[in-house]
Formats: sequence, structure tokens, C-alpha cells
Amino acid sequence: MAHEIGFSLEGGESWAETLAMATMMDEGGVDTLWLACHLFQREPIARATAILGATKRLKVALMAMSPFSMHPVYIAMAAATLDEMFPGRVTLCLGVGAPRDLDAAGIAAEKPLPVMRETVDLVRALLSGETVAFAGRHFNVSGRALETGQRAVPIILAASREKMLHLAGSHADGLLISAATSVPFIESCFRHVADGEAEAGQRGKRIGLVYCAIEDEAEKAYDGLRRKMAFILRGMHHRQNIVLGGATLDQQALAKAYADSDWAAVDRLVTDEVVRRHAIAGTPEEAAQRIGDYEAVGLDQLVISGVKTAAELRHLLDHMNIGR
Repeated sequence: MAHEIGFSLEGGESWAETLAMATMMDEGGVDTLWLACHLFQREPIARATAILGATKRLKVALMAMSPFSMHPVYIAMAAATLDEMFPGRVTLCLGVGAPRDLDAAGIAAEKPLPVMRETVDLVRALLSGETVAFAGRHFNVSGRALETGQRAVPIILAASREKMLHLAGSHADGLLISAATSVPFIESCFRHVADGEAEAGQRGKRIGLVYCAIEDEAEKAYDGLRRKMAFILRGMHHRQNIVLGGATLDQQALAKAYADSDWAAVDRLVTDEVVRRHAIAGTPEEAAQRIGDYEAVGLDQLVISGVKTAAELRHLLDHMNIGR
């Protein structure tokens, strides 16, 4: 395949399945394993340490570490320590965090843009290895440096809204876009990122999470993604994504059906058209075309989401001809 391929894990996978999948990715030519940091799920730093130790070449990204649930100094410490142990195999992704997770933990995430700007600047300063004197509105560091010294860890920013996208282009080393996004929405994101990149005078890496299901019968592939995509697309912050994608989806009805565990209604609301426009799904031929669509829009790394088991991963690796 022409572009880098990554996979993401959400944190609900058992350790046995995680290790089996990481080994398979390491041997199968996958570039990066993105480990989500969702509150109440399995913790990504511990998993990253074990995975890097058990593999030879696979890179690991901490995704997306939130300054609302962890101080930027600790985030920088974790990334730097991992990179000291496994040089060149660590990426740090920063993000606000899932709103429902933060709410469940009683964490307020008000005015995230200035907080994220300070976080990116502070983490970058610490990773430079220099003594840092940082006086911000939200975070302060008084003349301290990381004991690891300078570490060349890329900083990626998870973003979807205009000002945060601009920040990704102007301050970070790249952008990560959420799963279940349509190709037209990704195009619109890249326009805002480009404005920030022009300000910084350099182009960052562009990475997109994409759900993927490939089956000989297209309907089976669609069925495998409906509820996974419903979990994401029920959020009202995905409204513009849905509008640009061109499919019709009643988000309020979907949110209620999901909350009520009315899976028949969920499956009915997330139509084949919604799945087609917001994921890589269908027969091998259809999936290949959709992969091409996502790559053509300018993604440097396509990160496959929604895989839960080693058997599912093997199935996708075989159908996508990765590592062959």
C-alpha cells in the first residue's frame, strides 16, 4: 500500500488479545499502534511499555493524552521515558478527551483551546531537554528539566474544530482526526490545518482514524460497524461531519436509542449509506476503493479502528495485503 498503515486499540481489549495483536502487527508491516487513553479503560502508558518490550519494530502512540486528566509535566515524563527505553518508536498525541468520559469522572474541560496551546508548548519545551521556566495561565514550571534529556518525540494533536485544527498546524507536528469521519469532512479539516501550517512554515503529518470491515458480503461488513459507528456519530459535535458526508442521520434519535440499548433502532438508524460514507466497508473491491479515497485526500497514515481481537486483525491484514 502507498501510505503508512496503523491500527488503534480503544482499551477494552484483554491483555492476551492486545499482545497477540501487537505481535501480529509487528510481524505484518504495520507502522504504528495507537493506544487510546479513555478514562475507565485500560491505561495506555503501561500497555505501551509492555508492547514495546515485546515487539521489535512496531511504533506506539499514546492517544490522546489529556491535560484535563493528567498534568502536562507527567505526560512529557511518560513520553520521554518510553522514548529513552525504545528510541524512535514513540509518538505522543494530545487531545481534550472524550466529553462523556470527562463528565463521568467529574472533570470539567472548559475553554480547551488555551489549555491545549499551553500544553503543546510546555510539553515541547520539556522534551527539548532544556531547563524550562514556563509561566502560563493554566500551567507553570519553575526552572526544571526532564532527567531524560532531549527526546525526539513527535507531538500530534487530536482535533476536529476550526481553531483547534489551526493550532495543530501551527504548534504541533501533525494532526489526528477522529474515527467515523467522512472524506469531505477530512478535506475541510485539512484546509484549516494548512492555515496553521502556513503560519509555522512547515507541513505536519496528517493521520486519520477510520473504521474498517471487509467481507465477501457487503451487508455483513456494514452490520459489523453499525453499533461501533453509532457510539461515535451520536455525538452532536459530529454534526458537520455528517452534513458534509452527505448521508442522513437523526443524531438525537440515535443518541436516545443507544442510551436505551435499543439495538434494533440503532441498526436501523445507522444505514448502509451512513456506513459507506463514514468508513471503509464492504467487499474487498469496495474496501480497496474506499482506502484509495481516504489516501487520495492526503492522509499520511491511515489508522484502522474498531478491531477487537487477533482473529479480526488477521482477517483485515489478509484482505488489505499488509506485510505481503
